[in-house]
Amino acid sequence: MAHFAQIDENNKVVQVVVIETRHTSTPDGTEKESIGAAYCEHLFGGKWVKTSYNTLNGEHLQGGTPFRGNFAGVGYTYDENNNIFYPPQPYPSWTIAGPNWRWIPPTPRPNDSKIYHWNEDTKNWDLDPIMPRNHD
Repeated sequence: MAHFAQIDENNKVVQVVVIETRHTSTPDGTEKESIGAAYCEHLFGGKWVKTSYNTLNGEHLQGGTPFRGNFAGVGYTYDENNNIFYPPQPYPSWTIAGPNWRWIPPTPRPNDSKIYHWNEDTKNWDLDPIMPRNHD
């Protein structure tokens, strides 16, 4: 099975589909993205780009080679220059960065066992007021 993402005119993912390998391969069984993309275009119209179900934050979840940064989801962006997919920006102050293709806050999250929430007004992490403060 192969996964393909439909990309709109703004490079936003509008749909992700699963295609049987026989629709993405040459007669001798060699899988080619162009064949799968053409098949999706024939069925649904639009522009299609292959995505890997096993890629997250620039890493392959099963130890293989990561493919295009992240598995595409509806609302994700396809960055043609870097040939990656990345999720929507969670907050205006966060920036996207490779090689892991994660959104990075301007202030690092505290590295302890407490629960924090991002405060966009202060550009900092606030301790969760519901959780006990002394639960170490």
